Amino acid sequence: MDGTEGNAGQPGPADRSHRSSVSSMGARAADVLVYLADDSVVPLAVENLPSLSAHELHRAIREVLQLPDIALDAFALWLVSPLLDEPSLQFRRNVFFPKRRELQIHDEEVLRLLYEEAKGNLLAARYPCDVEDCEALGALVCRMQLGPYQPGQPTACALREKLDSFLPAHLCKRGHGLFAALRGRGAKAGPVEQGLLDAYRRVQDVGDSEASLSPHYRAYLLKCHELPFYGCAFFHGEIDKPAQGFLHRGGRKPVSVAISLEGVHVIDSREKHVLLGLRFQELSWDHTSPEEEESVLWLEFDGDHGTPVNKLLKIYSKQAELMSSLIEYCIELNQTSEPAAAQESASGPAPAPGPSPLPTRRPQLRRQGSVVCSRIQHLATIDYVEEGEQIKRVKPKRTTSFFSRQLSLGQGSYTVVQPSDSLEQG
Repeated sequence: MDGTEGNAGQPGPADRSHRSSVSSMGARAADVLVYLADDSVVPLAVENLPSLSAHELHRAIREVLQLPDIALDAFALWLVSPLLDEPSLQFRRNVFFPKRRELQIHDEEVLRLLYEEAKGNLLAARYPCDVEDCEALGALVCRMQLGPYQPGQPTACALREKLDSFLPAHLCKRGHGLFAALRGRGAKAGPVEQGLLDAYRRVQDVGDSEASLSPHYRAYLLKCHELPFYGCAFFHGEIDKPAQGFLHRGGRKPVSVAISLEGVHVIDSREKHVLLGLRFQELSWDHTSPEEEESVLWLEFDGDHGTPVNKLLKIYSKQAELMSSLIEYCIELNQTSEPAAAQESASGPAPAPGPSPLPTRRPQLRRQGSVVCSRIQHLATIDYVEEGEQIKRVKPKRTTSFFSRQLSLGQGSYTVVQPSDSLEQG
């Protein structure tokens, strides 16, 4: 759901924005081009395209790719059109597919498609990721593309020549010694390149890795599962910058809004780090339509400035209504799927084989200064109090939630902060 995508999804490189999925149209048949995450194309000759359902088209793609039944749930069809021109049709991960089920997949082609999409999102910096984690993920790509690490081989040269195939572009441009390393094959490796090389050296083969890449696909996906926004749908938006200087000039900054089954993340599009990450239990939300004013998604959440405070973030986006609907649907889907997930956990399904035992609890990336940690201090939020029908800004508390759209009482940790009698009104 990036740019102005129709049925949402993570868009590919810029050149994809101008491609069409209907190459020719006759009286009864059309050649439909479906793009995969690795940018390959699946051509389909479709009879009577206008009457074809999405389910039938999905089944046709699965038959051509010879995918197992799990692909029906794991993948979805996405219409992508960043520039409002003729959209392209993409076969990508279903945002409603739980990660716990992804770890049970055995089919190598399904794992490969999921890996290719995750890798594309990482290289395009849609997934903010700390340097050490980028190096660990890039090392797995090195193993799959270059084979096992061999001390006697000129792997440093190979890394220099294809560095942007392993690491996000903004990391390839960092490091004081990196450009010197790129100038010649005998030059000393830069810090990021050396970190990737060290991580490549540490990759261990498990099982029959020469016959199958599945263990490495699974290891890559498992590492991506540590990122809180893995599997999200992405939207474009803008937020107000905090007022700075004597004239209080702020302006706006571009952001990506990532929504998944687990929550909402607001990501700084330029700095490649998280500004705000909220589970659905931690927020209340709503949206305003263009008829009322500029299309806006509102997120309300708890903060702390020495005393508890409630904050309201305003996200300007033409896709505000779509984001609001997706949040609502994700919450409903979570509530209906919880009993099934609990039953599955009790029955204890056997995990798929992999390079290491699956953790019982998903690890969180919470390093000091991690790019995946919230930076609430970088947000221009609103604090307010409701008095009758009027909304008055206060410093720093309010009496009641501005929104009624949130998880049912008792299911979330988001609570209203009651003001003291001596609120300072602004």
